[in-house]
Amino acid sequence: MSANGRTTAAGITAVVVNYDGAHYLAACLDGLFAGDVVPDEVFVVDNGSTDGSQDLVRERYPDVVLLELPGNPGPAAARNLGMRVARFARVLTLDNDVVLEPQALARMVAALDADAGLVAVQARSVVASDPGTVHYDGGWAHYAGLLVLRNFFVPAAEAEGSGTSEVGAFVSLCVLQENARVLAAGGYDEDLEILFEDADLSYRLRALGERLAVVDDALCLHGPGTAGTSFRREIYPARRVFLHSRNRWLLLLKNHRAWTLVLSAPALVLYEIYWLAFATLRGGLLAYLRGKWALVRLLPGVLARRHRIQSSRRVGDREILRGGPLTLSPQLREKKFARASSATLDACLRGWWALVRPLVR
Repeated sequence: MSANGRTTAAGITAVVVNYDGAHYLAACLDGLFAGDVVPDEVFVVDNGSTDGSQDLVRERYPDVVLLELPGNPGPAAARNLGMRVARFARVLTLDNDVVLEPQALARMVAALDADAGLVAVQARSVVASDPGTVHYDGGWAHYAGLLVLRNFFVPAAEAEGSGTSEVGAFVSLCVLQENARVLAAGGYDEDLEILFEDADLSYRLRALGERLAVVDDALCLHGPGTAGTSFRREIYPARRVFLHSRNRWLLLLKNHRAWTLVLSAPALVLYEIYWLAFATLRGGLLAYLRGKWALVRLLPGVLARRHRIQSSRRVGDREILRGGPLTLSPQLREKKFARASSATLDACLRGWWALVRPLVR
């Protein structure tokens, strides 16, 4: 038992990723320590915050280990650092704007205990300002390099799934993992920084034959995210345009088999045209072009990693990838033209995948 009378988890390290999240951190850490199960050790990995986050941790949470990274290399690097120094076999990675409900961690532990084939389980997140609405609930890999999100902005009372639901990809805001197996897959790709880094790791785990799930009754509240990156604050910030332009192709070029890329090429070009138009209409053309230039500069390293990924994979793309549906943000759903054009794109992508999927290996 811990000092507060709650059960200390057997073999769990919690890694909380933080960047300028002083206004989130107290609720996140308080929720972690108030759970029915409390991690054995807790790290806050700070990405060069300038808002006093470090002092808050030192002064209010003396039992929490503060790990500081220079600058802001992104949550991928922060998670990797926490995962590498963790002393326990299971690691809970948690974003700073996430608050676990009291039974959530215990239910995630029970899901891993019940199925040794699972390498990671995600909590179901609901919108903090509207807990009756599901936000991120896992999903599947789309062949265009995207995620097909499950129950995205669906009323919680209508959300599919009960118990533990197997998925093809997790969203990294709250994940409990078997740490050695995730590190063996390479952990998070730090070149991706943020955005697509969880889709990329999920794909690599699936390609190795690992399995992922969402624990539907393990709930967490998800806050409004990072200003300048999250489209919960803005329809699509320039920083996110840059990351999408670069990172989606990093994922595709590393992970998808060459034959899959050849078969998918017409659909990938169509999506790229749509995405370019989307970015341009929102004043993001320069950010889009900067993303492509950054991609070119990273290509030598990408190709080296591609060789390692392809030579070790055990599961083919046909089993991992899906053809749709595309996931739209609530802001786009509200706009008639955006909704109609996205529906047309989705129909084209699904139709092409139905045509070529039998040839995918």
